[in-house]
Order: sequence, then C-alpha cells, then structure tokens
Amino acid sequence: MADRFSPDKRSEIMSRIRAKNTLPEVRVRSALHRLGFRFRLHRKDLPGKPDIVLPRWKTVIHVHGCFWHGHDCREGHIPKTNSGYWVPKLAKNRQRDVDNAEKLKTLGWRSIVIWECETVELQTLKVHLRDVMRTVQEELIDVPVLTELPVDSGAGTLCPRRTKGGGGTTCGPTPLI
Repeated sequence: MADRFSPDKRSEIMSRIRAKNTLPEVRVRSALHRLGFRFRLHRKDLPGKPDIVLPRWKTVIHVHGCFWHGHDCREGHIPKTNSGYWVPKLAKNRQRDVDNAEKLKTLGWRSIVIWECETVELQTLKVHLRDVMRTVQEELIDVPVLTELPVDSGAGTLCPRRTKGGGGTTCGPTPLI
C-alpha cells in the first residue's frame, strides 16, 4: 500500500511531531501539580532526559506515546505501509526505554511510565497518579502518609504534626502568650 502523501508532505507532517510539551505530558504535569507535587522537566543529566523529574522522591515519570513506544492498546499498532522502516524503528525505541530505565535504577531513581491512552480521562489520571505517588512516598518514608487528619477529641490526642522522631505532639488548647 502506497503512502497517501508525497515525500515532502510526509516530511512536513513528521517534523511537526513534538518531543516535549505534548498534550499527554501537559495533562500529567497539571494533575501532579494539582496534587501538590513539584517537579523539574527534561533533566539532561539523567539518562533519557525524563519528561518529569521529582527530585524529592527520587522518581522520574516518562509520558510515553502509545504509537512511538509500542503500547499494546489500539494506538500502539505498527503501520501497514513501510513496515520495513517502522518495525526496527519502534523496536529501537522500546529497547532505548528499557536501557534508560536500567540506568536510572542503577543511579537509584524510580521510573514510572504513564501511557498516552491513560491521560485521556483526567479524573482517572489524577486518581492513578495519586495512588502511584502515595506508594512511592510510603516506600521512602517509614511513617505512613496521612490521608485524613485525625479529629481532635480533646487533650491528649495525637496531632497530625510530625516531629523528627516520626511521632506526633499532643494536641491541646493553644497556649496564651
């Protein structure tokens, strides 16, 4: 099956495909920011220049396009035209992803992959990111992450404030100065 476009037109179309600030990437960044996480973008000193870097949590997030990185969803198919080009190209992309993940792991970084198809429904994406980041936090911190603040029923109950030792302080009336 021949390509519908001339080589010049195909070249123009392909040149407009962005590597940074894609819609799925912006959606993930927006959801992370709304959840209160702060991050860096495309750090060149890390293997593969990850899309999103959470230095505090030593975690990187890769936002992969389903087609370009070979996801097993509807969009992750290999084109029927010019398969001699696309099969090795997409295989190299997948191998590069594996190699970069191994290098990051060696450096002590956690890698999370978010697929383009997972970013379509924003509420689902936000729930997924919250769950993943909660797991990351619990792995790194001895003390479980508070999901709800305890209700203060009077003197002697623990406050959600944490001390260096990981415990809480007792809540009580605020002292007058």
